[in-house]
Amino acid sequence: MSGSDPGGPAPDPERVVLHADMDAFYASIEQRDRPELRRKPVAVGGSSSRGVVSAASYEARRFGIHSAMPSFEARRRCPDLIFLRGDMRKYARESKRIFAIFRGYTPSVEGLSLDEAFLDLTGTRRLLGAPVEVGHRLRAEVREETGLAVSVGIGPVKMVAKIASDLAKPDGLLEVRREEVRAFLDPLPVSRLWGVGPVAQRRLASAGFTTVGDLARAEPGALRASLGAWGVEVARLAAGRDVREVEPYRAAVTYSEENTFAEDVGDLEKLAATARTHAENVARRLRRDGLVARTVVLKLKLGTRVAPGPRGYPLLTRQQALAEASDDGAVLAAAARQLLERAGPPEPVRLIGVGVSHLSRPGEGQLDLFGPAPEAALRSRLNRALDSLAERFGPRAVVRADESRPERAALSLQIKRGEDDPEAGPDPD
Repeated sequence: MSGSDPGGPAPDPERVVLHADMDAFYASIEQRDRPELRRKPVAVGGSSSRGVVSAASYEARRFGIHSAMPSFEARRRCPDLIFLRGDMRKYARESKRIFAIFRGYTPSVEGLSLDEAFLDLTGTRRLLGAPVEVGHRLRAEVREETGLAVSVGIGPVKMVAKIASDLAKPDGLLEVRREEVRAFLDPLPVSRLWGVGPVAQRRLASAGFTTVGDLARAEPGALRASLGAWGVEVARLAAGRDVREVEPYRAAVTYSEENTFAEDVGDLEKLAATARTHAENVARRLRRDGLVARTVVLKLKLGTRVAPGPRGYPLLTRQQALAEASDDGAVLAAAARQLLERAGPPEPVRLIGVGVSHLSRPGEGQLDLFGPAPEAALRSRLNRALDSLAERFGPRAVVRADESRPERAALSLQIKRGEDDPEAGPDPD
């Protein structure tokens, strides 16, 4: 095996992948709908002292402002920054319109978030034309229908298409043909590869690899000796050997919800009330997708920083298996409360989250010979009634007395399965 061939399976030689990524999605919507914001630095996200930027207009990005940046830092860099809390209902509505356009070109659409997706164009040339023509038509249709810009990358594998769309921003299109992959990838920094974050980048640099080409040309034996099996795997990506397919119907593995408090919270009852709200929201999403969960997970981020950076706060996670898989918020909340009491946070908490895993369809597990208990049947009817009210009037129309409305440090671009309009009230339409 030569140094130029890290081995592993080769991608499908006929595959064509398009990656579409909306430009500054939240901020662009606000600028479209509010003319007074156009050509001004705009940020959308949490505005508290612990708020985080979810999206920044390109005018704001000239000051170095980007998503996931703390709000106080964004304001420091741009005192004239216009900060907006955002409207998740509006953004989710626009996302649905955009994804409907995507699916007009191929049914194989893998949504990564509200504002980006992979489209598999393999085998569509005779019907739709050359991939680059498809990309231009898609961009024009999105702009005509929504007034928003989308950047497009086209390549023979997902990773190349994703990198191409990043480099095409803002409002551009870049196609990388199969024979151009190595020339395209080689000069890029290793941080462009999937799975290579700051820590991995330092690890690769210490081993003498700073560009993608350095990795692609490395001898597998040397990689394995210095970096183990991970080094060989990342070298395959460096050579363009990304065999992952576009997955339009990926099954959910976990559901979760979390929030960061404006100030650290040490009061157990307030933490429990917030956990209950998260549990109810997760349960509603489970019911909407027709799923039940067997394991409840509690996440706590403590308030005392022990290292620099966003990961510098200690993180505690605890989980508990349920006696029976459930989609009942009361059951999930009770388990979260037990986990909270057992964790006994040693100090005030910065963030709390509740999640579930080990998902299944009702009835897939062991059958109950005696059927549901009367109390469980009553709660099931109550939950269905609450779901109907939430769908008609919004998720905050009816809440339990011991719930606490959580504060968001930022709006999420993530597509949450089972949730049509996160953090939204009733649709005015």
